[in-house]
Amino acid sequence: MSPPSRKHTLLFALLMSCYMAFLMSAILTAVNTGLDAGFIGRWLRAWLLAWSCAFPLVLIGAPRLRRLLLRYVGP
Repeated sequence: MSPPSRKHTLLFALLMSCYMAFLMSAILTAVNTGLDAGFIGRWLRAWLLAWSCAFPLVLIGAPRLRRLLLRYVGP
């Protein structure tokens, strides 16, 4: 199995971090503050903060986790 291209890695990190931050920030904002009139604004602020952290973390963590997985499971 050949390693993914740099473009593939960046696009995957962008999409995965956006997807996960979007959903998790919605759930946690709703649980912690409720679904009232200000929910959307709080959610979008939380998403932006979460995504700005998640994107670089996925870029850093995904290659290491992929190597770890291949070591224990194989290609």
